[in-house]
Amino acid sequence: MSDRCGPLVAGGAALGLWLVASIAAAQPAGLDGQLLFNNACRTCHTVKADDNRLGPSLHGVVGRASGAVAGVNYSSALANGAVTWDEATLDRFIANPDAVAPGNGMKPYSGIASAEERAAIIAYLKDSGD
Repeated sequence: MSDRCGPLVAGGAALGLWLVASIAAAQPAGLDGQLLFNNACRTCHTVKADDNRLGPSLHGVVGRASGAVAGVNYSSALANGAVTWDEATLDRFIANPDAVAPGNGMKPYSGIASAEERAAIIAYLKDSGD
């Protein structure tokens, strides 16, 4: 390769970096945990402490036992600490609530199939509990 190719190679590398950055910036907001939470969970839940809605606040949910939020009318499937909400349990529950706690009161919610989307929601829940 001659010395005249140096600017072309450098320009190509810069173009490649720009293209990668543009693709990353153009990714759908589908992996934004807050957006996913808002779309799938916010009708019944919030992440604000002590702000219960149809379901309990999910503030600080990671590590908490089910049925632990005072004043919430839990289903028998989730009352009295029947489930501990660690990351693995949350992942399974968000994927298919009936598989983790049959008889839960989450209808019409039936789950999120995408492991990546569930992971983003769980990360958001972890961050919002701090």
